[in-house]
Amino acid sequence: MTEASGTTGATAGSTIGSAAGSTTQRQARAIDEMNPDGVPRKVLFVAGAGRSGTSTMAGITSLLGMHVPLPEVPADASNPRGFSEPQWVVDLHDRLLKEAGVQVSDSRPNAWFETGRISTREPARIRVAEWLEPHFDVHPELVVKDPRLSWFIGLWRVAAIRTGATPVFATMLRPPAEVVGSKQKYYANKLGASHLAASWLNMLLHTERATRENAGGARVFVRYEDLLTDWVKTTMHVGRSLDLQTIIHTRSDQIREVHRFIDPNLRRVTQSLDDLGLPPRLHELTATTWEELNKLAEPDGDTTDVHATLDELRDAYTDLYEEAEAISKSSVVAARIAGAQAAGADQPAPAAGLADKIPHDVRAKIPPSVRRGVRKALGRERSQG
Repeated sequence: MTEASGTTGATAGSTIGSAAGSTTQRQARAIDEMNPDGVPRKVLFVAGAGRSGTSTMAGITSLLGMHVPLPEVPADASNPRGFSEPQWVVDLHDRLLKEAGVQVSDSRPNAWFETGRISTREPARIRVAEWLEPHFDVHPELVVKDPRLSWFIGLWRVAAIRTGATPVFATMLRPPAEVVGSKQKYYANKLGASHLAASWLNMLLHTERATRENAGGARVFVRYEDLLTDWVKTTMHVGRSLDLQTIIHTRSDQIREVHRFIDPNLRRVTQSLDDLGLPPRLHELTATTWEELNKLAEPDGDTTDVHATLDELRDAYTDLYEEAEAISKSSVVAARIAGAQAAGADQPAPAAGLADKIPHDVRAKIPPSVRRGVRKALGRERSQG
């Protein structure tokens, strides 16, 4: 599976923990022992940038008995132990991102506005709530994970609440240089380290802000390194913090399954920010943001002081992006021209617009201010340089 699009038409079931029996069998045992009538509905949303350990986190909770709605995205070479992603969710997010004109690793701050508009649409909320509802018949505690999830947190939060479930969030934290390196290695990403670092900043700063409504007991931040080093301690902290009954009441045989699943070598890419050669201001913002996000993973670290600093960093990143965007217009125009030339030197010339059909002497009598207004309304403003 690539980062940009999920694998469609999958019919595979769970791809994790096959040696320990089917997912359905594990969950059935957990339901019997937990008395589901007394366990409230809950949806754990695993958020964060792709290649930050979201699959590992979701995989652990699945092995401990929580339900990843089936079918799952099948494993591939980039993640041979499985993604623990519902195929329906991946396909939905792919469609919505395409509609919004947003990339999975989009570095534009205003991309959040585009996906936010979709998240507020009533048909989308109804559709997601209707998809969630029957999965609670399998288990009262669900896990929904996809690297695209952060773009639509508002949509999923509302849908979960409409089903009578409590939405809770676990955001994975992995050093940004490792995330960048992993994407370059496994996704063959050609956009460069600076773009990927900027998209990490954009993703994590806005994910933190979007889940802040759940601060104070309904969200946790989990370091990928902590999960690999001591998954029992780290996962039990997640279970207690989010009041996930499946994890709190897990059994020894399920713990053994996770021990077989966890591989310390899962951290296959290690590098530092210095290795990326980022522009100085981007390097500084990325390093400071990583430092502040780490505070959220500490006991009692999810504080208003940290929130305020992250707000300042988000504003600083927006300013940096807008400055870079403002001085790179020529590159954008040149890329458009090159793309158009590569795509269609043989394409027919576009049909003449309405203005081109009006005789020149008639057009000349129209006041310039009126002509500019018409061009602006038609989206055809002329370049000033």
